Amino acid sequence: MKYRVGNLIPKVDPSVYIADGAKVIGEVEIGKDSSVWFNTIIRGDEGLISIGERVNIQDGSMIHQYEEYSTIIEDDVTIGHMAMIHGGIIRKGALIGMSATILDEAEIGTGSFVAAGSLVPPKMVVPPNSLVMGVPAKVIREINDHDRFIMERTVKKYIKRGQQYAADCVPVSEDMTTL
Repeated sequence: MKYRVGNLIPKVDPSVYIADGAKVIGEVEIGKDSSVWFNTIIRGDEGLISIGERVNIQDGSMIHQYEEYSTIIEDDVTIGHMAMIHGGIIRKGALIGMSATILDEAEIGTGSFVAAGSLVPPKMVVPPNSLVMGVPAKVIREINDHDRFIMERTVKKYIKRGQQYAADCVPVSEDMTTL
């Protein structure tokens, strides 16, 4: 569901799948073939949240920003289940693992992978093609071909899944126990 706050109205490409229970609020832009999954909140009430094309934001995630600092998520990014993104920039092709936290003014480099449960502190700059993990996050190694394969496969899978759900996901009532 999209919500206007004052004069701030979400701009969402018609191809974007927004699942039931997800909320896109205020100054938010979402590009072509992206998907916003169940119970995700994207709240652009303090500044711009710009989300590129082919981005998937998985179930239960929260995206916000700190006073006038934009949150920018470039193309082909995966945001894993229950991730917290609070400001900063996530560059093209990055993957943010489940329950990871990205804090104000951090920058996740192109093609980087933030491991599940990691905490990227404010203003940390993650170099391109890096695997980071931990609390606080530290660069562990460069991304390898297997990592890149998983990251690219996930983006493609969620484009298809968003299209499938847009076409064929309907609530089931008590009288619809069989097809």
